[in-house]
Amino acid sequence: MNASAALLPAPSTAPPPDAAGAVRPELAVRGVWRGTEIGRQATAVVPTGWAPLDRELPGGGWPTQSLTEVLAAQPAAVEWRLLAPALRQVAARGGQIVAVGPPHPPYLPGLRQEGLDERCFVWIDARTPAERLWTAEQLLKANACGAVVAWLPQARPEQVRRLQVCAQSCEGLAFLCRPAAARHESSAAPLRVQADPGPDWELRLHILKRRGPLQDEPLVLPSMPGGLAALITPRLRHPSRLLTREDPADAVGGTVIALRTRRNAAVQ
Repeated sequence: MNASAALLPAPSTAPPPDAAGAVRPELAVRGVWRGTEIGRQATAVVPTGWAPLDRELPGGGWPTQSLTEVLAAQPAAVEWRLLAPALRQVAARGGQIVAVGPPHPPYLPGLRQEGLDERCFVWIDARTPAERLWTAEQLLKANACGAVVAWLPQARPEQVRRLQVCAQSCEGLAFLCRPAAARHESSAAPLRVQADPGPDWELRLHILKRRGPLQDEPLVLPSMPGGLAALITPRLRHPSRLLTREDPADAVGGTVIALRTRRNAAVQ
């Protein structure tokens, strides 16, 4: 698969010189970067489709030849919304998108709403953890598809490392989807993000690991599910505005805050 022509090329890996024109010794080794700066990406990337996110990632997109870990509290609830813009680019080039062991069968009308052509989509119903791991490894080793999205909620650290090694020989994208609780586990994936749904149809993205400094605040990515934009009224585009903060009358002791809907506003 000749993916390099359609991807953003990898930036130069030559270390930047200092003001006097000499190479900074601490950056003379490939793969070394300053802790206060976003590191350079040695491989090609695919733009994420989210400009704020691209600015926070080495190379400005999802990396190829590398494993990206996507964590979510609810499996298959936000992963497609987050990855769809990049997967559209893969499908537009004719690349195959392979989903390994998704917790729910892919909803084809929803994929179409996200701009994904089902003719470029392959669903592998691998049910046991061993089957999912083996399938993902073989796909990455074969370098036969434009993107692999695998759900391995029970993957152990050594298995994640094996997937990272396999991904280094794959010119496409490699995503590993795991539960949010895995954020406290060690991982060989160079890039780890956690996506959570926000109250106003947005995604709140935490970058847990990258070649660069820690992220202080989550990124807010406007992301209304495909097909709903034409159905939801302007008032319901911001559900958080329909909530009021009140102290319940029966609260005893410390301050207790409850969220209650303003019914009149919601009905209008």
